Amino acid sequence: MKTIPVSEPLILGKELKYAQQAIESGWISSEGEFINRFEKDFAQYIGKKYAVAVNNGTNALILALRVLDLPKESEVIIPTFTIISCALSCIYNNLIPVFIDCDKRTQTMDVSKIEERISKKTKAIMPVHIYGHPADMNMVLKVAKKHNLCVIEDFAEAIGSLYKGRKCGSFGDINCTSFYGNKLITTGEGGMCLTDNKIFAEKLRRLRNLGFIPQERFVHYDLGFNFRITNVQSAIGCAQLERIEEHVKRKVWIANTYNRALNKLQQKGFISLPVEETWAKNTYWMYTIVLNEKFGVKAKEVIGKLRKKNIQARPFFYPLHLQPAFKKLPWYKKENLPVSEKLYEYGFYLPSGLTLKKEDIGRVSFALEEVLHGFCK
Repeated sequence: MKTIPVSEPLILGKELKYAQQAIESGWISSEGEFINRFEKDFAQYIGKKYAVAVNNGTNALILALRVLDLPKESEVIIPTFTIISCALSCIYNNLIPVFIDCDKRTQTMDVSKIEERISKKTKAIMPVHIYGHPADMNMVLKVAKKHNLCVIEDFAEAIGSLYKGRKCGSFGDINCTSFYGNKLITTGEGGMCLTDNKIFAEKLRRLRNLGFIPQERFVHYDLGFNFRITNVQSAIGCAQLERIEEHVKRKVWIANTYNRALNKLQQKGFISLPVEETWAKNTYWMYTIVLNEKFGVKAKEVIGKLRKKNIQARPFFYPLHLQPAFKKLPWYKKENLPVSEKLYEYGFYLPSGLTLKKEDIGRVSFALEEVLHGFCK
């Protein structure tokens, strides 16, 4: 039986056409018309003045914090329930991540807990939109303004999502996203920083390209990075961006189809399905399931059973405050952030790729029902 992957990109044709044009132009590396076009069109889609494409989402975050030029060992408040890239961007800039638990319903940063973690060393907040659902940005911005903090918005999992009618990726000082193969639009690998600040934009462009300046090509006044995206990747991104609204609609259709198929399991109290707050538009980057802990079944057990049925599923994020690698670092301290810890134990996501068909969703849903009834007889 064919395996249903957890995510698969939707490639329909123009990607190859544009990539071929880029190759035939001779500009296959970090210069060429598709880079400028991709940056301009994506900035317009999000509603920002400037966009700077880079080679992946992790490096977008690293670059954003470097541009802010925060004092060494400044603190950056981030959610513990997110990808490790958020913490790495702090660590690689000699900054200290301060972890916040997540909201049980939306799984995004619990904004009510931000202010209690602010110290004299706090210089920035990094809200992350999780699995397609926006974080509560009004509260983030309110606290940031009150305490004079920078805001770096990570919207890699929420391209196309809306917060109070406004696109995720349009809030704060610098906005970062990823175009990895499982994202709403993809360039294979790739990322983007966006901003309305012209000085930040100029510095982002300079630092992604080894600190080169036009006036003195091989004289470097800043230590930069080789974070450049290629023209070929950007050509693929341009083709993907042309269909972004179709991708959003398809993600919502996938979620609604799952909702109908799995509603009985939720009504019986076996699982909780993803939510969409009244102030949000969720693009359901990944379709999430949280098991009811009273049945004593954990996510890893269900994932293992689904794997035997040739269905891929993935566990939720392992909380950053528990990461073994961080225990070696001088700033590390043991913390109890219970919501995120419980979500990791009982949460996982089902196949959510744009290529999913109705019969695939039906097969996944039936398999999940079989597995849960097998555990909970």
